[in-house]
Amino acid sequence: MTKLKDKVAIITGGAGGIGKVTAKQFLDEGATVVLVDLFDEALANTKEELLSYGEVHIIQADVSKEADVENYVRETVERYGKIDIFFNNAGIEGKVAPITEQKVEDLDKVLAVNVRGVFLGLKHVLRVMKEQGYGSIINTSSVAGLHGSPGVTPYIASKHAVVGLTKAASIEVAPYNVRVNSVHPSPVNTRMMRSLEEGMGTDQDALAKAIPLGRYAESDDISNLVLFLASDESGFITGGQYRVDGGMGAL
Repeated sequence: MTKLKDKVAIITGGAGGIGKVTAKQFLDEGATVVLVDLFDEALANTKEELLSYGEVHIIQADVSKEADVENYVRETVERYGKIDIFFNNAGIEGKVAPITEQKVEDLDKVLAVNVRGVFLGLKHVLRVMKEQGYGSIINTSSVAGLHGSPGVTPYIASKHAVVGLTKAASIEVAPYNVRVNSVHPSPVNTRMMRSLEEGMGTDQDALAKAIPLGRYAESDDISNLVLFLASDESGFITGGQYRVDGGMGAL
């Protein structure tokens, strides 16, 4: 399988469920993968898991800090000479509580990762891709970026912001043959949903009833779409918002 043969991909949130599964799929398709994450131990463990599939390089970074973002971009270019694909995926869920009980600090924490982190990744990766004259960026939003939901207003706000960043960036860089799209998963069977289930006082079976297909997404349901958007097969697709939501958008 060679859809991404000789391509270099950066994945933020690379040690998390979706990031790790996407990395494996990219490697299977011939890419070299740079994994970026906040947690050193998780990164090292993920690299160990994936090394048999292809070349993996890891970089510890806080995506909300510009110096860290500049570093992972610079290190990737110095090591591999280019960035073909950027999966701008790092994100956090925040506190589950009514808006009247959310603290400003709760909002700031979520926006720092989910909005500033996405913005900074775009800012510094796009500089490289514009100079190259090509590239594909996939931003991770959520179904929460397309409609409302109670109890997680900072998360909702942050994922709506990713849509705006995606649309604006895609227009700016289209003349440079660089594409920017966003993916919008339903609940995915990962650690983040365990945290949200606990905060909401519910379980997977109850939340899955709101999904027409009757189940959570698995990480590879998301990575399959990310692979398509990363590949040359989607060469005329940019500025779009793509649901992977088991039919939630049809309700």
